[in-house]
Order: sequence, then C-alpha cells, then structure tokens
Amino acid sequence: MVAQSRKEGPLSPKIGVAPLRREQIVRATIRCLAREGYSGLTMKKVSRQAGVSQGILHYYFADKRAILVAALETVMTDLDRRVAAAQARSGRDPRARLRALVRASLEAAVEAREVWVVFVEFWGEMMHDARLRAINADLYTRMRRLIGALLTQGVRAGRFRRVDPVPAAAVVLGLLDGVALQLTFDPRAFGVAAAARFCEDALARYLAR
Repeated sequence: MVAQSRKEGPLSPKIGVAPLRREQIVRATIRCLAREGYSGLTMKKVSRQAGVSQGILHYYFADKRAILVAALETVMTDLDRRVAAAQARSGRDPRARLRALVRASLEAAVEAREVWVVFVEFWGEMMHDARLRAINADLYTRMRRLIGALLTQGVRAGRFRRVDPVPAAAVVLGLLDGVALQLTFDPRAFGVAAAARFCEDALARYLAR
C-alpha cells in the first residue's frame, strides 16, 4: 500500500541498510506528526529529523501522502505488538484476551500518544482522498475480522452471548476508539485504569449471556 521505491541509482542504499534507513525515516515522520501535525509536515523537516538528505528521503517515499501511509502502518504494527504481548500474558480465555486488548489499546493512548495522533492526522487527510479512505477501510476490515474471531471463540466457549461477530467487533472498536481518543487529548478526564474499567463493564453487559 505504500509508495514503491524508485529505481536504484547513485543513492541506492547498501544491502541490509534499506530497511533500517526506511524505519529511521518513518520514525522521524511520526515524531514530526506528533509535534506539528500533517499540515506542518514537509519533506525537508522529515529529512532533517531523520538526519538524511532529501535525495535519500525521496528514494524511499515519493511524497507526503506516501510517508503518511507508512507512518500509519508503523504505529498500527506497534499497537498490534502491544496487544499481542498483552494477550499472550492473559492466557487462552476469550474474556481475558478481550480485556487485554482493551487495556493495551488504552495504555497506548497515554504511553505511546503518537499512535493515536498519527491516526487522527491520517483520518483528517482521508476525508479528501479516496485512496487513503480505501487504506483505512482495509485496516478496519482487518481489525473487525480479528476481534470478530475472538468474539466467536468466546461464544463457542460459552463466555459471550451469541452475536454476529463482525457488527459486534465494530461496537468494540467504536468504544475503544472513542475512549482512547479522549485519553489522548484530555488525559485529565480519567485515567487508564478507570477508562479500562468503564470499557470492560460496558462490554461485559453487551456480551453477557
């Protein structure tokens, strides 16, 4: 989904360097987005933040849109890893794994605020860009499928009431997105522990048999 690298030329990186250099650039972009937003993002600022020339930057990314997509994919991967680690610690019970998903997502809003900042910047741009909307739709389809699979496991195990997994997963995502965004922009509204309890209570009632 991200822009393809340009044909190799004088700026072509050495073998083994390319993935590290690309990661360096994307992480610099995330820092720039968290600090100044997409409206303040320029390729020049990213190259300065990453410590690379603009020629090297353009070797990996054609424009701001391409680098924004890469930033979104990176923070989503970071969030996936957080959730996977939390679920690995929670055991196999579907209810415990759902709680782990909730807590890991909400903790990211405070401990890794840039995750949700990048999401918001991406959402703002996608309202005017059909390609970005398609990328977001694919991302949310994947998340609904993964959460839906967890809910199906819970139904089969007798832990949740029978639900249509995809719409139910959309409810879970809607709850998490809303509460996580409040934590990101107004952490004084409530803490992570209180937010997690609220979400867990709401989902327990929604999924109760």
